[in-house]
Amino acid sequence: MNPTTPDLVIDEIREIRHRISASCDHDPAKLVAYLMQYQEQFRDRLIYDPTEQRAAQQAVQTDTDKAAGSRPATATPRAQ
Repeated sequence: MNPTTPDLVIDEIREIRHRISASCDHDPAKLVAYLMQYQEQFRDRLIYDPTEQRAAQQAVQTDTDKAAGSRPATATPRAQ
């Protein structure tokens, strides 16, 4: 794709995303709340896979631990 050639589909997607963001006052928390509520309309179409949910929960916990500055338990170094 040539970077100087406009991509009409991408432009349309960006415009729609901008309108959705504007409807939430460009507030990330409001946007997430809106998207979660919108997703509820399609709950019957979602496929639940417990292994994916566990992996996602572990990833979130790892990120939370890093943000909090906590580290996983490590072995005590041996005296020399």
